[in-house]
Amino acid sequence: MAHRIDGRKLGRRHGARMALYRNLTVSVLRYEKIRTTEAKAKEVRGQIERVIAIAKRGDLTARRAVRSEFPNEPLVISKLFDEIAPKYADRTSGFTRIVRVGQRAGDAAQIVQLELV
Repeated sequence: MAHRIDGRKLGRRHGARMALYRNLTVSVLRYEKIRTTEAKAKEVRGQIERVIAIAKRGDLTARRAVRSEFPNEPLVISKLFDEIAPKYADRTSGFTRIVRVGQRAGDAAQIVQLELV
């Protein structure tokens, strides 16, 4: 039994996996919806929720915390603080939605659309 195992490895080493999660998070914040596999969407959903919750605070500390995670994405950070965070001011969580789209033709992986609500 695999007790106390957290997260999926997705066939990648730690550094590549963290880069994948960071890139998916930036893509969702930039385009507000992406298509990816179900496993990747479920893994990155928590990170998106956490970043939006931090941005909802709106203070300088929150801006620095988000900038430390995405240092090369100033446009995404400004969009997050100016457009996305105020839109979710009344919510405490539940900023994302996963909608199943179908299966990928090559390997029949479940494809989903990860979008901001």
